[in-house]
Amino acid sequence: MELVTIILRTTFFYFFIVLAYRIMGKREIGQLGIIDLIVSILIAELVAISIENIDDSIFFTIIPIILLVVLELTLAFISIKSRTFRTLFGGKPSLIIVNGNVNYKEMVRQRYSMDDLLLSLRQNSIKSIDEIEYAFLEPNGKLSIFKYNPFHTKSNYPMPIIVDGEIQEKALNYIKKDKQWLEENLRKKHLKVEDVFYAFHKKSKIFLIKKSNL
Repeated sequence: MELVTIILRTTFFYFFIVLAYRIMGKREIGQLGIIDLIVSILIAELVAISIENIDDSIFFTIIPIILLVVLELTLAFISIKSRTFRTLFGGKPSLIIVNGNVNYKEMVRQRYSMDDLLLSLRQNSIKSIDEIEYAFLEPNGKLSIFKYNPFHTKSNYPMPIIVDGEIQEKALNYIKKDKQWLEENLRKKHLKVEDVFYAFHKKSKIFLIKKSNL
């Protein structure tokens, strides 16, 4: 009888968890953020406990899982609306390689070792750091790599200078510009920083998307 109960509970939770993850949205395991990972671990633990403790009501597991799904959806909505919240809980990309040079200070700050870097390069079939122009360590731990062009000349990487109406000071410092320069360029377009959803700098020009266009 206990075996039958375990089989039924396992089957039920299989379809229940599939439904829960469908509600939370599609995302690959390697793309899970901190919040997603925590929710996944908690759900797995709750299901394991429920399958083992067959004397407890199944609702003691269903209710916490529903609560976690609602919490996940709520935090995801807040994350979309607030960049500060998104950065606080999800982190932001870190520039690890710039123009073929390793940014050791950023690697130390992110606790990302040379072994980690070399492993990521091998996984992307890259033999040497010299082949890379830019590399970003994403919040999910994945390394995004941009290789040099065939002529090994510098390209103009589009540096994001405004995201969700907020000035990206590090990007401005990288292109050797300041807030005054940015605000002056926006004034020429009859815009303020808060009017811009996204803007990037490339080839000495500013390209932007206004919030009113969304």
